[in-house]
Amino acid sequence: MTIDRLNSIDPIRDPAKPSPTERSSRAVRGDSIAISSDAAQKAELFNALELAKAAPDVRSDLVAELKAKIQDPNYLNDAVLNMTADKILDQLLG
Repeated sequence: MTIDRLNSIDPIRDPAKPSPTERSSRAVRGDSIAISSDAAQKAELFNALELAKAAPDVRSDLVAELKAKIQDPNYLNDAVLNMTADKILDQLLG
């Protein structure tokens, strides 16, 4: 008994799969991705937060500089104290 093909489709080879030559032509073009502007902004924010977390909480060089200025009797005068008080009030009151 002989069974003839009903269609011209080869049962061993799936017609939906690309041939090896089609795959190689796709590989030549290369892959690419596109990042949305929202994702880029979030990545930048994440990197900035990571840098901030890695930074030391106390900058000892600035602390030493301020201590030296405070020890200088000419630094602390009424003008400096008034300016500092004004800045503090501006931040507190908005």
